[in-house]
Amino acid sequence: MTVNSLVVPAILTDDKDELEAMARKVETFAPFVQVDIMDGKFVPSSSIHPRELADLDLKIPFEVHLMVEEPLEYLEDCRRAGAQKVIFHYEATREPSKVIARAKGLGMMVGLAVNPETPLSDFLHLLEEIDGVLFLSVNPGFYGMPFIPEVLDKLVELREAAPDLRTGIDGGIKEGNIAEVAKTGVDDICVGSAIMKQPDPAESWHYLQSLIR
Repeated sequence: MTVNSLVVPAILTDDKDELEAMARKVETFAPFVQVDIMDGKFVPSSSIHPRELADLDLKIPFEVHLMVEEPLEYLEDCRRAGAQKVIFHYEATREPSKVIARAKGLGMMVGLAVNPETPLSDFLHLLEEIDGVLFLSVNPGFYGMPFIPEVLDKLVELREAAPDLRTGIDGGIKEGNIAEVAKTGVDDICVGSAIMKQPDPAESWHYLQSLIR
């Protein structure tokens, strides 16, 4: 089986100076990056706001992963910041189609993030409206949470049901499990602490990418 997964660095911080430092580092080695936004309500932690991204003028394409209760309220700022794609949580809104339509109306691709306990049957009806699904393989909100391997079964099931839909996985992925994750055929493997909290993030990214080739 040929594995073409991409390791996507994930930036998570509540400090604007650290955000800039992380962004400048990741620009030197990665083709794409994910920026995590948390409101302290949908998840226990809080982070920088998309408005602070706009000040950075990131030099590489990026997506925003919204772990927030009111994703609609963040979409304009994500667009202004230059996000190519916005990913919001299925569990965060009663009107996911409204969020999807608004994001697309702003010219962004849109993905659906799903927590580990959410069954596929809950969101299968939305697949034709979105550009991808991001499976959370941890309970979201913090760097360094333990990996939940059962999520891989759902990922494989979705790929069989919708083989042309882009898939991603996010949380608890490191050198000990990344090869197993890649065998599912997932497109994007989002990695936070195992890259951004290491002494040399570029070296860590290249090493993790090499493990899935």
